[in-house]
Amino acid sequence: MFRPITTRCYSVYGGKSRFLLKHSTQYEKYTTQKEKWPSVGNHILAQYNDEAVLVYQAFSPLIAKFALENQHFGGPHYSVSRMTWIKTNFLWMMFRSGWGEKQSQECTLGLWIKREAFDRYLAHAVHSKYIPEVYGSEHEYNKENAEKDIAKKDQGEEFIRLQWDPDHHPSGAKHPHRRAIQLGLKNVSGLVTGEDIVEIVDFTPFVSDQRKAILEKERSSAKEIYEDLITPKEEIYIPHNPDIGRRLYLGM
Repeated sequence: MFRPITTRCYSVYGGKSRFLLKHSTQYEKYTTQKEKWPSVGNHILAQYNDEAVLVYQAFSPLIAKFALENQHFGGPHYSVSRMTWIKTNFLWMMFRSGWGEKQSQECTLGLWIKREAFDRYLAHAVHSKYIPEVYGSEHEYNKENAEKDIAKKDQGEEFIRLQWDPDHHPSGAKHPHRRAIQLGLKNVSGLVTGEDIVEIVDFTPFVSDQRKAILEKERSSAKEIYEDLITPKEEIYIPHNPDIGRRLYLGM
């Protein structure tokens, strides 16, 4: 499944971060976690605390370097007007980036987003498809889409797209019944000013270590390839405001 790669984001700090981390990421065996996760429905699986929610995105080394050094996004290689997709689910991120092997996605960053900012994203997000239980009528859905589309194109206003996609196994296989959330962020100024961010962490070395461990298991023809796989601990996240949960169509 994996091939060796040489592009590393970890060289940003030569293996060491100059920041004292504000949040200590919790980890657990994948085989232990999967037994706790729901088997059906739309769920936000995330690591979070009272202050922040951990989300992931993969970037090129140049974008990641600026973000890690400055603890916000910016620089000549990053565009706030280009939609960037964040995921709360680590394995979904690994599927999307090919465990850090895809071009321009070599660096996996963990963004600890303030909970009030994350819930704001959820509250303002527009579903990628019409859901009668959320919008009432297709006319209302199209109207909201049109209004948001005009705003994001012509006025540079914040636009957030919500998408429910099949969750993924470490191999990349789709989960048959559980769906994971993706949020597309465009013109979100809090990512550039740092207002929405508590901390940006480099997960690239961790991803590399887990990828190598899986590769070794595959080469040895082990029966249980993922028995020792470690992933960030994730639990079901419920927004404080129940109206947001209903709008997201959580659990459905």
